[in-house]
Amino acid sequence: MKPLEDKPLKQYVRSIPDFPKPGIIFRDITTLIEDGPAFRRTIDEMAAAAKDLGPIDKIVAPEARGFIFGAPLAAALGVGLVLVRKPGKLPGPTESISYQLEYGEDTLQIHRGSILPNDRVLIVDDLLATGGTIAAVRRLVESLGATALGAQFVIELPALAGRARLEGLGIFSVMSFDGE
Repeated sequence: MKPLEDKPLKQYVRSIPDFPKPGIIFRDITTLIEDGPAFRRTIDEMAAAAKDLGPIDKIVAPEARGFIFGAPLAAALGVGLVLVRKPGKLPGPTESISYQLEYGEDTLQIHRGSILPNDRVLIVDDLLATGGTIAAVRRLVESLGATALGAQFVIELPALAGRARLEGLGIFSVMSFDGE
């Protein structure tokens, strides 16, 4: 048996069938982040991939699970972290973007002044599925004059074609799973 630290990171993700509804296999990252060495290896892989993008000024992470990976990655790279939240969650003046969901609309916000013109940013989230949230974050970042260099994810679900919505961004995923 391989030493624990050699176990593939994908094996730390628990798959829960029929959650949140029948036919869906939920990829649960809590088992990954509960294991210190596995969590550190995940961040190390993301940091190594980020260096290929050149200088980065900020990590931009949507709530809530993007914060889990964005914060230690920002610390590892020595850059700031910009939080993307739903309306009413940030105390100061905000910049906003609305985007379409499958059945409706949602809005994302960041603090005004958190992203500056010419900032070079990396967007970080736990999961790439359809790409809708990250596409909206990208539009928000670029509307403020910054450059979105890339997007990083712990898990990618290629069957949901999220990459197609993020054309032109450098995409890095630690792991991918078949299905939805």
